[in-house]
Amino acid sequence: MGFDTLLGNERLKDNLSSSLQKGRISHFYLISGPAGSGKRTLARLLSAAILCREGQSPCLRCGICRRVQEGNHPDVITVEDPEHKNVSVKLVRQYRDDAFIRPNESDHKIYLFPQDLGLEGQNALLKLLEEPPPYGVFILLTENPEKLLPTVRSRCTELKMQALPRNVLLEQLAKDFPKADREELQAAAERSGGFLGQARQMLADGSETLPQTESFVRAMAQKDALELTVTLVSMEKWKREALIDALDSWIAITEGALASRVGGATVYALSRNLAAARTSPELLDALLHLKKAREYALSNVSPAAICGYLQWQLRS
Repeated sequence: MGFDTLLGNERLKDNLSSSLQKGRISHFYLISGPAGSGKRTLARLLSAAILCREGQSPCLRCGICRRVQEGNHPDVITVEDPEHKNVSVKLVRQYRDDAFIRPNESDHKIYLFPQDLGLEGQNALLKLLEEPPPYGVFILLTENPEKLLPTVRSRCTELKMQALPRNVLLEQLAKDFPKADREELQAAAERSGGFLGQARQMLADGSETLPQTESFVRAMAQKDALELTVTLVSMEKWKREALIDALDSWIAITEGALASRVGGATVYALSRNLAAARTSPELLDALLHLKKAREYALSNVSPAAICGYLQWQLRS
């Protein structure tokens, strides 16, 4: 099997396979790429390949590979701190100490860092990078490698995720979303920049539409101030996080409608409906107000006040 389950990135996969076959395992890997580019997939495959004892690693069939892929191998530790933006320095120090405890059942002990480290966390990890235990492997994931200290980055073998070829991306999306039409698939491929995870998220978001979103689009398309008011009034007591999610969806749909007006493809069928009913200036004006409403939400303005603002600004 090798790294075949990771789409695209052929040169990267060939180089990794060649290095591993020769027994060249780095103590530190840095996997970089945008959100949805496959960083976590590669990290799991690399972990399985390092621990797998079959001929072609990762074989993805043996017990070791399966446990790594399922996230329950005792010698593959994921370091995350969901309560903070960056992994706290306290947690980094905790796992830095743990790294000097030998593996449970393998020749290597692997630490995955899928979340960014702050400067303090990087400095704490740097001490480990300078003198790692012989069995230790540390895999850092980041969307922006420039945020890493040069002293940290210089010690890592960097693996850069690449955008998928358009035909490969479209073929996979067609398998994942058999009910999506060609325009939706093409729009997702284009707007994602070639990264499968982002394209999947766009298509998933487009297939899971809130009733309030359908009402919003219908009211905007028909210039129905009453339906718009009823929709927004029903959202006045929503939690701020839920309102922000809805606004994100409305912004994406309106942006898609603008793109459709100038001949571009769009992921959302609702965008095409809106584009057919509204002019580009009207859509741009609505988009500006929606973005302003989102800014208000992020600034802790109450949902009721935000809904009132939109009722007034989008009434015509």
